[in-house]
Amino acid sequence: MTRPAPSDEGEEAPQHQLGLRKIIHVDMDAFFASVEQRDNPELQGRPVAVGGAGGRGVVAAASYEARKFGVRSAMPSVTAQRLCPDLVFVRPRFDAYKEASRQIRRVFEHYTAIIEPLSLDEAYLDVTDDRLGIGSATRIAELIRQEIRAKTKLTASAGVSYNKFLAKLASDQNKPDGLCIIRPGQGADFVAGLPIRRFHGVGPKAEEKMQRLGIATGADLAAKDIAFLRQHFGSMADYLFRAARGIDLRPVAAHRIRKSVGGERTFSDDIGSGAALRETLENIVTIVWERIGAANARGRTVTLKLKFTDFRIMTRATSLPDYVSGKDEFAKLARALLEAELPLPMPIRLMGLTLSGLEGVEDDKPARDEAQLSLL
Repeated sequence: MTRPAPSDEGEEAPQHQLGLRKIIHVDMDAFFASVEQRDNPELQGRPVAVGGAGGRGVVAAASYEARKFGVRSAMPSVTAQRLCPDLVFVRPRFDAYKEASRQIRRVFEHYTAIIEPLSLDEAYLDVTDDRLGIGSATRIAELIRQEIRAKTKLTASAGVSYNKFLAKLASDQNKPDGLCIIRPGQGADFVAGLPIRRFHGVGPKAEEKMQRLGIATGADLAAKDIAFLRQHFGSMADYLFRAARGIDLRPVAAHRIRKSVGGERTFSDDIGSGAALRETLENIVTIVWERIGAANARGRTVTLKLKFTDFRIMTRATSLPDYVSGKDEFAKLARALLEAELPLPMPIRLMGLTLSGLEGVEDDKPARDEAQLSLL
């Protein structure tokens, strides 16, 4: 049997059956806000928030200048303005963002056909067998970042590794405008040093629970056996067990069909009052409808998701014979679903909304796992 040739990514050539591939995760830096700063020189160097100002407005994206003040996406605009009095609000221009996204996608396609977009501003690329025969995922990531900057005047951060979980962690490691490589054999050590909140899917409440159980880092998590994790984390246990060891066998899925567009918000403090629930719902409606617009999607079914403090999940849905006509109807249906359940039997730790039964979703906007749509 012929032994695989050595790879410049660290050790042996990737073995697909072991989940060892050459994966790049590219994530644009503050994408919406950066497009606005690029197109309007007066905004360059200033704290910028894309979204609606005042009232029930919500921050859809924030520039790095704004993030220094604690401004984050999904934050109520009044809170953002209080944190950063000089914050400049700009209404979203999805046509501009989609055009920039198309330019970026063409850059990706120059190097590989195996592309899994997660949104307008990020994607996984499998370059195990790249189109140009370059062979080095690190070199390809460098070339992609250079080409994106040259063609769009925007910056991108990239993570390079042998699976999707690690590549995504790596892309966030040196933001903005950074590159991080996790080579075969390094995954477990890299994950061991991370705070548990860096693990995808671990929200504030899960982090708090882990802290109570003595789990603060990836190393602490790896020290727990699968029986312990299943006892305390149920269906999430298998994911946590693998992630703590840097294991992820998922392939880059280039042709998934998107079934819904949605978003959810995990709260730092549980909420139960009608007023707080209604205000939160309005914020989520705004964020989700902007995503629906970005995807050019139409759907018939609106679903409300509530996760209670005891981690029980309740979903309620309503469907129309025709497509939801616009944001006002979407909001009306969402409000009706919530009002039908009030008062709730106990406070909730998460609320989410989705639109499904879709038609017209763009091919370059495939499905994302619901957990990836967290608004925090």
